[in-house]
Amino acid sequence: MTTDQLKIPIPEVQHDELLFDGGEKNNHVTEVHPDIQRFSPEEQKKILRRIDWRILPIVGAVYFISIMDRNNLGSAAIAGMTKDLELSVGMRYSILTLSFFPTYILFELPSTVVIRWITPRWHLSTICLTWGVLLIIMGFLNDWKDMVGLRVILGFLEAGFFPGCMYFLSTWYTRYEMHKRYSLWYFMGSSASAFAGILAYGLMQMDSLQGLAGWRWIFIMEGVITLIIAIIAYAVLVGFPESNKRYYKFLNDEEVKFVLARINADREDAELKEAFSLKRYFAHGLDWKLWAFALIFCMTLIVTYSFAYFLPIILQQRMGFSIAAAQCLIAPPYFTAGLWMFVTGWIGDRYKMRAPILLFHGVLACIGLPLMAFTKNNGSMYFGAFLSTVAVNANIPCIMAYQANNIRGHWKRAFSSALFVGMGGVGGIAGSLVFRSKDAPGYLPGIIACIVSQGIMIAILLVTSLIFMRQNRKADAGQVVIEGLPGFRYTI
Repeated sequence: MTTDQLKIPIPEVQHDELLFDGGEKNNHVTEVHPDIQRFSPEEQKKILRRIDWRILPIVGAVYFISIMDRNNLGSAAIAGMTKDLELSVGMRYSILTLSFFPTYILFELPSTVVIRWITPRWHLSTICLTWGVLLIIMGFLNDWKDMVGLRVILGFLEAGFFPGCMYFLSTWYTRYEMHKRYSLWYFMGSSASAFAGILAYGLMQMDSLQGLAGWRWIFIMEGVITLIIAIIAYAVLVGFPESNKRYYKFLNDEEVKFVLARINADREDAELKEAFSLKRYFAHGLDWKLWAFALIFCMTLIVTYSFAYFLPIILQQRMGFSIAAAQCLIAPPYFTAGLWMFVTGWIGDRYKMRAPILLFHGVLACIGLPLMAFTKNNGSMYFGAFLSTVAVNANIPCIMAYQANNIRGHWKRAFSSALFVGMGGVGGIAGSLVFRSKDAPGYLPGIIACIVSQGIMIAILLVTSLIFMRQNRKADAGQVVIEGLPGFRYTI
């Protein structure tokens, strides 16, 4: 849907919508709201620039450290942890990766309620601080069962982070500003995936320092970095736009009204108008499309998690690269994914489309994964891993935007974000299990499982998009009202 299709009078945002330094122009509206009209186009650009610089870097930094902390397991495994903790026995390594997800899934839905109660500043910085403490403790463990226990706690903490950030960012921006912002945010995570292997290799060189193995220093030093980021996050993070507290005030009252007016122009849900009701909150689970978004995300996360945990191992065991080479070869596909997702984010927002981008990346993954599975040449296998990594990671911010563009209301947005990420956790469980030690070094069953997951993702996407197209036609004919707002159309 394009906003030109809206049949309700909505205020014009007459400025070049930008991300930091540039963007495209919104010229779609029929009336100018007084709270928008009081600012010149140049002043509006400055307000958006201030929002971008205040919110995105710190939320991205916390996400960067989250992904780096999550991906350090694979790096530590090939740096000596597998031997020291005897993780090669049976399914121990898979159990260790899996242990993160039960609490991660279970506490997703409450987490987006908690962030409304205690504010993003406290919620996200406290989670980050506790991560850091746990990571440092992990560096001193001698029993794999203790490591499992700490990863269970880590899952509980991370349950509040990703959906909280998704929901928080969606409250500050209009629908066709989201893909670029999600892409930049997720780009920082992909950068962490690229950087994590290089950093881990550097930290491995501390082997035997103070009598500690190199893999232990990976956990300890990354834990220290996490603590530093948590302190910065507490100082910098802001709240929701409708609750502009003085301790993080970076917009004046008129500027806050401008932000709220443009969001109401876009979807009429800038303010939280309803008190929390458990019954109404869970009633959103009856909306089929929330499950469709979540399943698309789940199928994508099967591949991203399996690669996060096992790609270093595949590079070493199947392709025969040294530990150093395996750590460093992780970086190029993740870095490329980060750049590419920002390009597709700009395209998606510029042309107001989501499904074609998701479909393109799904097909790309279905090309790359068979190259990994069925070729014998290292160059071909690595190219397949490269394509697949770029495709599935670039799809993640697009899926988030696809979900955010097609729902309205704070509590529905909060529920959907939690369900979305919770199903991603289910994908994480599957991703932890599809690559089994007994399938080494080829891991053919795991790669085939990833191919199947992308096929399912494409099927769900096509069905959902066809239904959305039909509903838009009915809305154009006046037969239905979508999301309770006359003139609202699904984004395809």
